[in-house]
Amino acid sequence: MAVLTVREAARDTQVADRSDVVVVGGGPAGISAAVSAARNGASVTLLERYPYLGGLASGGMVLVLDDMHNDTEITVQGICMEMIERMSAWGLCVTPPDADRAPGMRETDAMWRKWARWGLFDFHTHSMPHPICFSAAFDPDAFKRASYAMIGESGVKLRAHSWFSSAIVEDGAIRGVICETKEGRQAIMGDVVIDATGDLDVATSAGAKSQESSFILTPVSRWGGVDTDRAEAFQFDHPEEFAKLDHEAKRIIGGCWNFWWLKTPLPGVIWLNCPHIPKLHGLKVADLTAVEIEGRKRMEQLMTFARTNFPGFENAYVVDYAPQTGVRQTRMLEGEYVVTKDDVMTRRHFHDTVCRGRDYYTPYRAMLPREVDQLIVAGRHYSVTPQAQKSSREIPPCMAMGEAAGVAATVALNAGVAVRRADVKAIQKQLRAQGADPGDTPSGNATFLEAAE
Repeated sequence: MAVLTVREAARDTQVADRSDVVVVGGGPAGISAAVSAARNGASVTLLERYPYLGGLASGGMVLVLDDMHNDTEITVQGICMEMIERMSAWGLCVTPPDADRAPGMRETDAMWRKWARWGLFDFHTHSMPHPICFSAAFDPDAFKRASYAMIGESGVKLRAHSWFSSAIVEDGAIRGVICETKEGRQAIMGDVVIDATGDLDVATSAGAKSQESSFILTPVSRWGGVDTDRAEAFQFDHPEEFAKLDHEAKRIIGGCWNFWWLKTPLPGVIWLNCPHIPKLHGLKVADLTAVEIEGRKRMEQLMTFARTNFPGFENAYVVDYAPQTGVRQTRMLEGEYVVTKDDVMTRRHFHDTVCRGRDYYTPYRAMLPREVDQLIVAGRHYSVTPQAQKSSREIPPCMAMGEAAGVAATVALNAGVAVRRADVKAIQKQLRAQGADPGDTPSGNATFLEAAE
C-alpha cells in the first residue's frame, strides 16, 4: 500500500543555546554524562523531553539499582554511588549492610528471608537461596530530587520539556540538535553531543548505523496499603499455600519475574515490575499505546485477586502507574566495536575499557559511531548485539557509561581533538580521580581475548 506524504516548508530555526557539550536525554546515563562533563569544566546543556529527570529509574519506576557487584567488589562507583548515598541520607534508599553480605552470610536462609522482597540479591546465580549482594532499592521521587541537586550544583543548563527532533550534521560531524518545545522548534548547538536517549534517536538521525530488536515491554506500577510483614510471613511460613496462590497470580499477570512485587523504602508501598508483555516494539506508537491499556487491565484483575487471597493485601490500592513505559530494547548502535554476548559472558577485558558492570567491561569504541564525528553514545543503546544487551543494560552500568562519556568529551575538548581520538588513558585516569571505576584494572575473572582492532 502506498504511503501518503505531505511536503513541509523549509524554515529557519532559532538557536536557543550553545554549550561545549550537549546531552540529549535526562535519564540515568544522561544525568551522569552531564554532571561528569560539567564537573570537568565544560559548559553543558541537558535536554529532556519529560518534566522530570531520571528516565526509566524514576519515570519508569525501575526501583532497584543492581548489576554493580561481583563476588568480591562493588564494580560501579562514581556518580551512581553518589546517587545512592544521597538518597540513603534521606531515608529513601535501602542497601544491605556489609555484615549481611559477608562470606558465609550472604547465601543463608536468614539473609534471604531478610532481603529477598527488597530484590537485593544476585539473580544471576542458579542456587537457592540467591546470595545477597550490594544493590539498592530506592524511591523514584528521591532519584528525581538527587538528580536535580547534582545537575544544579554542577552548573548544567537544564532544558526540560524539550523533545529531540533531529540532528544537525555538517561535514560528517554533529554540530547540535533540533528539539520541539512549546516555544516552537529550537536549535541547541555544541562541540560534542552525547546521545543518552535510550533509543539511539540522535545517532540514528545523524546517520549512524544501528540494529533494531525488541524485548518485553512493562507498564510498571506501585500499590499502597500493603502489610508487607504479613505478606512475607505468609510466603515463608506457608510455602505450599503461597506457591499455589502465587502461581495463579502469575497466570493473571501473564508475564513477570520470580517476584511480582517488591518492597520500597516507603512503608506499605510495593513495587510491581509487571506485567511483561512480549511481541510489542518500543518504537511503535500503536504498540506503546496497547501496552498501557493491556497492562492496566491485567493489574486491575491482579488487584482483585490479591485483595481476596493474599494476607496483607486486603487493603491494597493503586498508588500510581509509571509515566514512562518500561522499554528495554529498541535500537542499538553499530559502532567502532560491537560488544557480543561472548564478550559479556567471558568477562572480556579491553585495552580501552572505560566502564564496567557486574563483572563485564565496555570499551570506549562501543560508544562511538563509525559514520559521525563528535558524537558519543551512552546507555542501553550502545554498540552491542541484542543478546549481549539483555545482560548489560541495567541502570548502574549505564550510569557508569554516561560518566565516562562526560569525561571523554572534556578530554577531547581540552586536547583539541575529535572525540574518537580522545586519549583513553587520560579518560581512565580522570574517571579514577573522580571516584569512578573505568575497569582499566581487570578483576581476577576477566579474560584477555580481545578481538583484533
